[in-house]
Amino acid sequence: MSPIDPTLSQHRDEAAVRDRLKARRSELESRSAQVRSDIRHESDPLVADFADQATQRENDEVLAQIGDSAALEIAQIRQALARLERGEYRYCAQCGEEIAAERLRVVPYTDRCTSCAK
Repeated sequence: MSPIDPTLSQHRDEAAVRDRLKARRSELESRSAQVRSDIRHESDPLVADFADQATQRENDEVLAQIGDSAALEIAQIRQALARLERGEYRYCAQCGEEIAAERLRVVPYTDRCTSCAK
């Protein structure tokens, strides 16, 4: 039985990470599009009652925060994909040390090791 080529395993791992990041980005882009549509009231126009409009506007603020959060995560995912292409994905952008595999599994778009993230 021959040993497994570590570069082959690494390429497989990187492909899985890339697929996971792209799937999450796609999910967030869909969510962002729905949030923008909801804020514009494309399928649910503002009601005539002023009190109900106030409630709708409060909901719009929450939706805007959700949209902002999704946009931030999308940007982080794009950066992670770029780092992956450059071969820098597994390394901390601040100290250069390798980021723990468990941390990358939990936060796949992180660019900081646990120490530098604190």
